[in-house]
Amino acid sequence: MDAAPSDPDLATQPPGRATALPARFYCEPAMAALDRRAVFDRGWQLVAHVSQLRDTGDHVVADLSGLPVIAVRGADGEIRVLHNVCRHRAGPIAQCDGLAAKSLRCRYHGWTYALDGALKSAPEMGGAEDFDVASIRLPQLRSHVWQGLVFACSGDHPPPFDALVAGIDARLGTGRDLAGYGHHQRVGYDIACNWKAYVDNYLEGYHLPHVHPALNRILDYRSYVTELSGLHSLQWSPLESDGSLYGNGDALYYWLWPNTMLNILPGRLQTNRVVPLGVDRCRVEFDFYYPLDDSGEARARRDADREFSDDVQHEDIAICEDVQRGLASGSYVAGRLNPLRESGVRHFHELLRHAYREA
Repeated sequence: MDAAPSDPDLATQPPGRATALPARFYCEPAMAALDRRAVFDRGWQLVAHVSQLRDTGDHVVADLSGLPVIAVRGADGEIRVLHNVCRHRAGPIAQCDGLAAKSLRCRYHGWTYALDGALKSAPEMGGAEDFDVASIRLPQLRSHVWQGLVFACSGDHPPPFDALVAGIDARLGTGRDLAGYGHHQRVGYDIACNWKAYVDNYLEGYHLPHVHPALNRILDYRSYVTELSGLHSLQWSPLESDGSLYGNGDALYYWLWPNTMLNILPGRLQTNRVVPLGVDRCRVEFDFYYPLDDSGEARARRDADREFSDDVQHEDIAICEDVQRGLASGSYVAGRLNPLRESGVRHFHELLRHAYREA
């Protein structure tokens, strides 16, 4: 589906009169290719955290919305994000995260690459005419490290990275050392909904009293605020929880265009990556980061956090899958958005409309 520039569904929606995107943007099969071309290939996506790439040869694999990539710490200390696709016959260079690799060896036919992506050897290729090992290397993506998080863009013309995170450093202040946290666990969920339906749900607290009773008890819904920036938004609320979970402070929920979430609570960073798997499927990968403290008390808090997060996530999965069924039913006509509670959704939809017009 190519959305025409004159498509009335792509016209700018004023805040007080805004409607959601129509169902076809979540359901038509051709949307998967359009989203890849118009959104993901032009945006910065989260790949890893520096705590996973401390030493030479440490590497992390990721799916950048259809493009397999590998982030690796080189012998020169640089972190590079490379295509995880062998130049021979498209085999995987790595199938899982790893530590201290001396080189990167394709799992299919053994072609071996240096940590900077240059081909070092190709078994039994001596009979291939004009085959030059030195001329072959894995493509490298543009990448940026911010607050210890490694981002990459698969396209040639990403927006300036500083525009993506403008103002966030000042909001976090000096009391949160996200770069100094350690990685503890990844949890993934396969969800039967379009990736945009999941992002929509993340971007509003309107559903909190109805879908998340336990979370609603520790957040102050009346004080829940959404702040909009050019390429990100922030939802935040005062937080009151038992000291064995988070304690008290602010809960900061950042969304970064197009598919990264940073859930920042006292003593915890949780990142979410929303990876499209088709027009009606996505995978959400949660990575948990905590201060480097392995005391019994800290371990108990981490266990409680992961259990609580899993409960909240299953509540979100259920409602997102219900919404996708509603979108695909033929019944839905784009509804009006709540100006107070759904400003983040409107902001996301306006960025999508702009991306589709530009495509």
